[in-house]
Amino acid sequence: MKIGILGAGQLGRMLALSGIPLGHDFRFWDPVKDSPASALGGQIEYEFNDVSAVSDFARELDVITYEFENVPTALVEALSVHCPVYPPIEALRDSQDRLLEKQLFTDLGHSTARFANIETLHELKVQVNEFGLPCILKTRRMGYDGKGQVFIKTEADIHMAWNMLQPGLPLIIESFVAFERELSIISVRSTTGETAFYPLFQNTHKGGILRTSISPAPDISPQLQQEAIEIARTVLERLNYVGVLAIELFEHNGELVINEMAPRVHNSGHGTIEGNVCSQFENHIRAIAGLPLGSTSPASTVNTTAMFNLIGDIPNIASILGLPGVHLHLYGKSPRPGRKVGHVTLCSENVTHFHDTSSSLSKLIH
Repeated sequence: MKIGILGAGQLGRMLALSGIPLGHDFRFWDPVKDSPASALGGQIEYEFNDVSAVSDFARELDVITYEFENVPTALVEALSVHCPVYPPIEALRDSQDRLLEKQLFTDLGHSTARFANIETLHELKVQVNEFGLPCILKTRRMGYDGKGQVFIKTEADIHMAWNMLQPGLPLIIESFVAFERELSIISVRSTTGETAFYPLFQNTHKGGILRTSISPAPDISPQLQQEAIEIARTVLERLNYVGVLAIELFEHNGELVINEMAPRVHNSGHGTIEGNVCSQFENHIRAIAGLPLGSTSPASTVNTTAMFNLIGDIPNIASILGLPGVHLHLYGKSPRPGRKVGHVTLCSENVTHFHDTSSSLSKLIH
């Protein structure tokens, strides 16, 4: 099967690395020359809004997917005339707009932070008074890794937040959830309707960027895991979804509150490459190709998996690889502040090894 991927970054790279052993070939669309995935298949370097390249890209492809959710829906619509595109465009539309996304979750009966659409400064003041402080003002579109959002702690922050997020852009305000921890559920659904769910991941962010993910998340009750699965299942079914879907959650007073979703393979699931029987990347390829899904259980010799993002810099490689149970993934990116240049996975059989090695890793990375 020949698979097209919109985007040739690290996610596209890891998708191709998982699909090539299954006999698939890949083609990438990315305007950035020599992107991380380009060595694994042909790459066209058109802008994503250039629909004139659609027929050239889609030629001889059997299916198309994407590695990030800000790909223009007009491009997906044009490509879908030539061959199937997964995940479906409905998931792409909802995930691109925080208001539509929140409405989807509430329509399905799930808990989210309180939210409201904001079009004027007056509306913002009214809703801040209604929600109480603190709260968060966000752009409805194009926000990721902490971008496009401002924390409002005092009334004096209202004008600052409004001016920072460019008045005129569609905005949304959300109440602040005093969560105990951040979690994510990664699910997958195939073209045949088969579904699978990974154990919950516990995530730590800094500056809006994911730093570490641990799986299975510590001290998760079977009831909470099942609640997360049912949340994911309802979204998969509502959207007639195909591929990997990640949903970010807050744990608050023993219950789950949905933050947002990503219709793609997800940073918190990078550890599944070594830590689970079948990685999220391989399961995404299996799903869009109509193949049976692989097991999402932890690998037989793995008790705990931790993923550490390498942000902005590449530490001493020899020191990292000298640690037991550690796997290094570099993306072929030049280091710069705030950029994800790779990740390290730690797979551990026992608690003592996990804590000792993760402590050593943290010192090397941070």
